[in-house]
Amino acid sequence: MTRHAVVIAGGGPTGLMLAAELALAGVDVAIVERRVSQDLIGSRAGGLHARTIEVLDQRGIADRFLSQGKLFQVVHFHVPLDISDFPTRHNYVLGLWQNHIERILAEWVGKLAVTIYRGREVTGFAQDNTGVDVELSDGALLRAEYLVGCDGGRSLVRKAAGIEFPGWDATTSWLIAEAEMTEEPAWGSRNDALGTHGIGRLENGGRVRVVLTERQIGSAKEPTLHDVSEALIAVYGTDYGIHSPTWISGFTDMTRHAAAYRDRRVLLAGDAAHVHPPMGGQGLNIGVQDAVNLGWKLAQVVKQTSPQSLLDTYHAERHPVAARVLRHTMARVALRGTDDRSKALGDIVSELLGMDEPRRQLAAEISGLGIHYDLGEGHPLLGRRMPDLDLVTANGPLRLFTLLHDARPLLLNLGEPGDLDIAPWADRVRQIDARHAGTWELPVLGPVAAPTAVLIRPDGYVAWVGDSTRPGLADALTTWFGPPTCGAMGSMLSSQNYSEGAERCTLQDS
Repeated sequence: MTRHAVVIAGGGPTGLMLAAELALAGVDVAIVERRVSQDLIGSRAGGLHARTIEVLDQRGIADRFLSQGKLFQVVHFHVPLDISDFPTRHNYVLGLWQNHIERILAEWVGKLAVTIYRGREVTGFAQDNTGVDVELSDGALLRAEYLVGCDGGRSLVRKAAGIEFPGWDATTSWLIAEAEMTEEPAWGSRNDALGTHGIGRLENGGRVRVVLTERQIGSAKEPTLHDVSEALIAVYGTDYGIHSPTWISGFTDMTRHAAAYRDRRVLLAGDAAHVHPPMGGQGLNIGVQDAVNLGWKLAQVVKQTSPQSLLDTYHAERHPVAARVLRHTMARVALRGTDDRSKALGDIVSELLGMDEPRRQLAAEISGLGIHYDLGEGHPLLGRRMPDLDLVTANGPLRLFTLLHDARPLLLNLGEPGDLDIAPWADRVRQIDARHAGTWELPVLGPVAAPTAVLIRPDGYVAWVGDSTRPGLADALTTWFGPPTCGAMGSMLSSQNYSEGAERCTLQDS
């Protein structure tokens, strides 16, 4: 039996990102992936939203993706929504197909300490109080402290864990194909009584991508070239001589959401936790963001710096995010209706989204820049993404995101140097004294008061905002990054916090 701290089922974007997060934290992690290589048949998903690009920037790898994609300063919800005025360095969508996204992620992961079992699948598991025995399709057995299912919408891990997957059945289905055509097709999109259809050029110029709404909900069998040809003829009157397909698939508007993201030592992320139609291109993005939310928490639990209860915050924070995305995609499908009532609804939505406030609100949700985790009352920054500020430090100017490249938490002190002392957490939390000149601005909310100090989690979200009086800082540090190191208790400035920390240490010793 081979042992790893964490085994990840599935090596797509979510599994790769989670593996990287764990490896950065020094956790022994392995991926089990059924493909023998990272090569992906078909281009699949088609872009990265602003918050996902920020997440990649936080790890220092955003430029690898930006250099190979195309920028669009709009997101779509029935109509294009301009995000060029959003307060972020990445106020755009990056057009880049999933096959390239996976390749770049895999190149990054390949340089980290990640074991990948290729050409194999997880076929079963059994968990106990100390870990999980994971069975592979070749008969091998792995032992892990935790198993994470990143194995897609048909997730074996989710099913075997007995996690319910409630939602809505399909009402519409589409065919999608990438192939060649002997005749020049009618480029662009077309609407008819069936729905919306489209034909576009792929990046190499010689192949086309076809998306067709079907007359009836597709069957369970895999679609064929003959099915695509018939569907083209039904819509366009010809199949344009379509031939030599590299990828044919189908999808529906089925929408489902895991009732729980965790069952003891088994967790879910990405499509294993939530499935929906691909309108808006959010599935890959929220999967990557799931991974970044889960990775540092799971690492701390594995390293025993935080209790297992920290993993409960993963479901608490990410389940509502996916629920909103599912609502968005269901609404998008409703707005695609071709009857007069659906068109009337679409006209009203278009009018509303032509107004500035609705545009900002909805675009912030779609881009991921408006995510707000409920961490209680306080400064508007609390529970929101930390802006990528231009800082001046003792070592010179730098961007804040560069301080998150190693996925460690950060206490940013913008007051007097030395005002804050977090020695009991110095082994886990980096502290930086810096200066920042300029306004602080958040999407939708606009300008906010500049704080004196900010505690930033490894995923880039703000866990505490305060000043040199430090109210709540020790509690926030303990909640998110574990109890204080007992040997450093004497350096704590607040007598109340000292007493609380000492009590924790006494309880630990006993």
